[in-house]
Amino acid sequence: MAKDLLLEIGLEEVPARFVRAAMDQLKDKTVKWLNDSRLSFEEVRAYSTPRRLAVIVIGLADKQADVNEEVKGPALKIAKDAEGAWSKAALGFGRSQGVDAESFVVREVANVEYIFANKSSVGVETSSLLPEALPALVTSLTFPKNMRWGAYDLRYVRPIRWLAALHGSEVVPFEITGVKSGNVSRGHRFLGADATIDNPAVYVEALKEQHVIVDVAEREKAIQEGIGRLAAERGWHIAVKEDLLEEVLFLVETPTVLTGSFDPAFLNIPQEVLITSMREHQRYFPVLDSEGRLQPHFVTVRNGDGLSIDVVAKGNEKVLRARLSDAKFFYEEDKKLVIADALAKLENIVYHEELGTVADKVRRTRAIADKLAQALRADDSVRADVSRTADICKFDLVSQMVYEFPELQGIMGEDYARKAGERESVARAVNEHYSPRNASDNPPASLVGAIVGIADKIDTIAGCFSIGIVPTGSQDPYALRRQAAGIVSTILAHGLELPLSELFSIALEIHAERGLKREAYDIRKDAQEFFTLRVKNVLTERNVRYDVADAILGAGSDDVRRTILRAATLNEAASEERRDEFRPIVEAFNRACNLGAKADSRQVDANLFADAAEGSLYEAWQTAHGTFVKAIAEADTDAAFAALAALKEPVTTFFETVMVMAEDEAVRRNRLALLALIADDVKAFADFTKLVG
Repeated sequence: MAKDLLLEIGLEEVPARFVRAAMDQLKDKTVKWLNDSRLSFEEVRAYSTPRRLAVIVIGLADKQADVNEEVKGPALKIAKDAEGAWSKAALGFGRSQGVDAESFVVREVANVEYIFANKSSVGVETSSLLPEALPALVTSLTFPKNMRWGAYDLRYVRPIRWLAALHGSEVVPFEITGVKSGNVSRGHRFLGADATIDNPAVYVEALKEQHVIVDVAEREKAIQEGIGRLAAERGWHIAVKEDLLEEVLFLVETPTVLTGSFDPAFLNIPQEVLITSMREHQRYFPVLDSEGRLQPHFVTVRNGDGLSIDVVAKGNEKVLRARLSDAKFFYEEDKKLVIADALAKLENIVYHEELGTVADKVRRTRAIADKLAQALRADDSVRADVSRTADICKFDLVSQMVYEFPELQGIMGEDYARKAGERESVARAVNEHYSPRNASDNPPASLVGAIVGIADKIDTIAGCFSIGIVPTGSQDPYALRRQAAGIVSTILAHGLELPLSELFSIALEIHAERGLKREAYDIRKDAQEFFTLRVKNVLTERNVRYDVADAILGAGSDDVRRTILRAATLNEAASEERRDEFRPIVEAFNRACNLGAKADSRQVDANLFADAAEGSLYEAWQTAHGTFVKAIAEADTDAAFAALAALKEPVTTFFETVMVMAEDEAVRRNRLALLALIADDVKAFADFTKLVG
């Protein structure tokens, strides 16, 4: 008879940012163990709070499934030696499968005889597997940061304080770091008591009685409903940032939403400062009016019930008052900052030991930005704004406010630059050049911000690549992937005619003045591959088929804007609805490309045409080529593909009537040259050999 299984790991409070991933990992590892152990089950449910990780396996089978399978081994001619005895290969195969050579069976597969081993085993009782499997499951979890405690060797996210393990109503016995498993869990640290779990089915409700909501979705719903009620009652817009909600969700076990207020006099400070102080220091949700203006109120979540909630609110208000007073002091002091003095201080801040100071980075950014503005043919006013923005884009890094809240860099720069009398376009671009700051952020809205932003980001990437810092695997300490993605999204947002190769050249030219640690060719190669992956991510986000993306990138991604447009065109052409029309086109293109690759020139002599199909194809290509080149130049990729697709019929006719590899060398070379001309245009659009189906 199937039983439920409960495993709960009780811990000291785990950092909120680790909890969800750990809960998901525990569930995944549990499912994998069940499948690997041939244990059937109905469902695995995962639960977590700041003090616990838990899984419940619903309908766990009482025993493993029996095994009776036949495993294919080496060919018979390898399995036996010249004397007919079993070879080392056969005996090794038998040992690996746990069977004797006498039980081998010979079967024929595709006219070749192979030996097979019959593996049969009777499944063992689930209860006998659990005492060894569950502790292994617990200790197999990995975390971003670990610690040790006491005299134990185990490294874990936080000390284990209790373990609950039940198979049906029976405790699964095991011990980890001196903690023995049992049927007792712990309730809320202040409101609850120990909870005895009679069987896994009562786990959720038993803890709820002790003021712990272990169901993450239920806890989140309670928070959102509480915030929603407050907003409706008071006519507020409560700014719920997803990452803050996620953090709060794993800071509490019994959430109670409450509100408080602060002195309206603090609203004289830029609201970004107040919002950041509330979110980052206090984990408060700011309150806005219908037009997005900050109001002198906040919303927070208590880890407990509603008892004496007014006292709790007063305590939160007192703490916030101190935080906002600090912010006001920093802001007032920063208003005394002179931009020229701030820039001088950048000379003393090391950006990277091999790349100089922040002031050195600013000078490189200015040089790159000026060259970009020139390459993009920006007008004189934009060029002037670009130069000034690049000069002062990092001055706020020495402000007290940014020192306290690094996430306000650029935001404070805009405010301080405006107060210092800088042009509005410059002040705005000082902030914008950091954008996009994350995957959900927008690129700079102004051209000035876009140019300086690209210059700043490519300086970082080129500098890091030049000294051998190239992201590998999941390691990317300088957020170079995000910066490259930001460049790509900015180019697309503004439709910039800026080939990546030209961008690399400009950046490397500036960095070469200090001397490059690596060869420029190697840096370019790494950068091109790096940016190609970022472009591929954009195609994936736009629901471009993976093989279409590979085909498009096979033709290059130097021109980001046209690459995205080509992908959209090809993705539509390769759709299921147009499959019958599209497939013959691809076949014609690939035949032309395969043979065209054998050509040693692109010189076609019409006098050597021996068949009308050759002349027809040549004339069709001349027409298509002119249209294709013009369409690509105008970024009309639909017209460009249509021009190529028009070659399908003459190419098909050509192959049906003409022997390309003619005995006459001159005729053969002429035909190959004609196909090479067609292939050049086709491959400039996409590598059609990468398409699947």
